[in-house]
Amino acid sequence: MAGRVLTQRELNRALLARQLLLERVRLPIPRALERIAGIQNQYAPNGYIRLWSCLDGFERDDLTRALERRAVVQATLMRSTIHLVSKRDFWPFAAAIRPAQREWWLRVRKPRPDERELERVASELDAALASGPRRHEELAAITGRGWGMVGPWLELVRVPPSGTWEERRAHLFQTAQRWVGPEKTDPGAALDRLVRRYLAAFGPAAPAEIAQWAGTKIRDLQPALERRALRRFRDEEGRELLDLPRAPLPDPATPAPVRFLPAWDAVLLVHARRTGVLPEEYRPRVFSARMPQSVGTFLVDGAVAGTWRYESGGVAVTPFARLDGATRRELDDEAERLAAFHR
Repeated sequence: MAGRVLTQRELNRALLARQLLLERVRLPIPRALERIAGIQNQYAPNGYIRLWSCLDGFERDDLTRALERRAVVQATLMRSTIHLVSKRDFWPFAAAIRPAQREWWLRVRKPRPDERELERVASELDAALASGPRRHEELAAITGRGWGMVGPWLELVRVPPSGTWEERRAHLFQTAQRWVGPEKTDPGAALDRLVRRYLAAFGPAAPAEIAQWAGTKIRDLQPALERRALRRFRDEEGRELLDLPRAPLPDPATPAPVRFLPAWDAVLLVHARRTGVLPEEYRPRVFSARMPQSVGTFLVDGAVAGTWRYESGGVAVTPFARLDGATRRELDDEAERLAAFHR
């Protein structure tokens, strides 16, 4: 067990630095996505807003063009949710999580599907997509069933113009083999990349947190963890945390600017609870069964301090507590910039 204890404040600043939320940087979009381990993108504008908060000079057309050029891929990946990832990361991520996804699909579907039937339907859909991308409704009509049942038996990607700022419903699909290119990924190397990307983007972290983010089991990740030389720390509760050598650990006194986050942002999910980005007393106000669509949030000093929404040409903010004058001015300035980004 490692001796050094990292405070929640240290873990918070490490996360913000690695998620490009301490300062905007100039990076190509695919490289930025690799740095932050992709963006959960259940609602098409999310990726645009998250990149706007990370990248200096980012404009909406930049991401749309990256999707059109296939430098960025939109697909169902970690935790069976829609993500934006770089083309380079797509196949390693898909291959690394595939066994766990298949196990999960077979376990939760009632009655339990027959794998041979899933493979047959996957082949049927693959043939239908040979002539070009198809819409959700077309694929359902072709198979005469819920085509999504094939899940990880046929890797599909969402292709533009659907799933963009301009056409937000992500309902146009093609096979990953045709859109991204053939899968040429060694399973061990794929798992190594998944673990490396997580720790670089969210570390230091416990193995269980990597598994929560990926939608796998700890045992699935163990070979990759054992192959790497990792730094070891403890959190304030004594849990062991793993990290990459030389990954940034900023001074906990580093100032954190106001930042706006989209709905379902990964830094707010339970795998990153150790960082205190989402104070526990506010978690029910951001995620609840009564509000499945979630909400956009803003950070003050590295923690969620309220929610926001775009309406009537402006960004309306709802703080959870009173803000001092200087913070309110910084928040209003950033809100105005976000409103201009929307227009």
